[in-house]
Amino acid sequence: MRPILLQGGRVIDPSRELDAVLDVLLADGVVAALGAGLSPPEGAEVQDVGGLTVSPGLIDVHVHLREPGGEHRETIATGARAAAAGGFTAICAMPNTDPPIDDPAGVGFVLAEGARAGGARVYPVGAISVGQKGERLTPVGELVQAGAVAITDDGNPVMDSGLMRIALEYAQTFGIPVADHPEDLALSRGGVMNEGIVAARLGLRGIPAAAENVMVVRDLLLAELTGGQIHIQHVSTALGVEAIRLAKARGLRVTAEATPHHVILTEDAVDGYRTDAKMKPPLRTQADVQALREGLADGTIDCVATDHAPHHYDEKEQAFDDAPFGIVGLETALALLLTELVRPGIIGLAPLIERMSCGPARAFSLPGGTLRPGSVADVTVFDPDEEWIVDPTRFRSKSRNSPFTGWRVTGRTKLTLVRGKVVWRDGPTHAGEVAR
Repeated sequence: MRPILLQGGRVIDPSRELDAVLDVLLADGVVAALGAGLSPPEGAEVQDVGGLTVSPGLIDVHVHLREPGGEHRETIATGARAAAAGGFTAICAMPNTDPPIDDPAGVGFVLAEGARAGGARVYPVGAISVGQKGERLTPVGELVQAGAVAITDDGNPVMDSGLMRIALEYAQTFGIPVADHPEDLALSRGGVMNEGIVAARLGLRGIPAAAENVMVVRDLLLAELTGGQIHIQHVSTALGVEAIRLAKARGLRVTAEATPHHVILTEDAVDGYRTDAKMKPPLRTQADVQALREGLADGTIDCVATDHAPHHYDEKEQAFDDAPFGIVGLETALALLLTELVRPGIIGLAPLIERMSCGPARAFSLPGGTLRPGSVADVTVFDPDEEWIVDPTRFRSKSRNSPFTGWRVTGRTKLTLVRGKVVWRDGPTHAGEVAR
């Protein structure tokens, strides 16, 4: 693998509080050097990235790849390649497949298929409970030994408080987080969108914010009781943000994520019974959106995670009550956030990169999240000013279920490098030269 010299880009590395026009040399799978006017080694590929932004590789800790069992929606290979096209160098695969990833063989399968895909790195997340039934703890140690980086029953909340306590206690032995899908099924069962005026007008059964809030508070209390590391998934409510902020102030080991759709869209996107805007947790109110944006800006929310949830066209074409929850997001996340949050000044570019790279790496103890010399050469290069229109027919994902179809966005990934190897290149822009 030839060394690569990225010349003249704006290098933003929040892990080092670095923002400067520099060259970046990648060699032998690591970041070899950063500096102005670096000389390329003999045989290196020289890539002119002037006018582009160079950042640590983006990391998504919440992705549904559907394999095994749902290959008509997505596969590990198509998901890993879609991630690379979106600028992600690493993704964490959720375990709610068919069968669930609840044993070492399942973890090994995800790792092997991810390695073969040739896109973003794929890290398996194991299930908390056997079969994700919420009854018996999985063999957590064996899952970690096989390669799992966290445990979760995402898509199936752990309703048994005792089991969640045991999971938090046991996970500490292996230094991994318990990722929490906060939903009280007794309050959410049968609901299809946010409970409120819009749901009432559309005649749809609602899911109250309390269904999430009750479980966020419960699991923060359990994290305090056990001292365990908890990661709150897809936060969507103002009270949830405030509870996490308070928990951090109290010294709890808690991290949290928010999705691009929850920080951009409100429940109004469901108008017209748009199934592509049906997701769980549901899109909430403008007050919730504002709270999430403030949480992202002040660091209460550590990570942006897409909750990429592909579904086949036919599944989303059903009546609203019958259509599945979820949207795809790997190929639109960066552009949407640059357009809707960075350009209006809601959050700075460096803090956004922190939430999409450094923060996720810390939360799940993953390689990457920095351009420090000697670190793994996972790098994202993007044009923050290129405009394009979201067209799902051009996605690398197998699925097309996006509520952002037709949106004009600004910001496009130009190069994605994993271990110093280019896994995504957008067209002929800035063609590489070979140093003699």
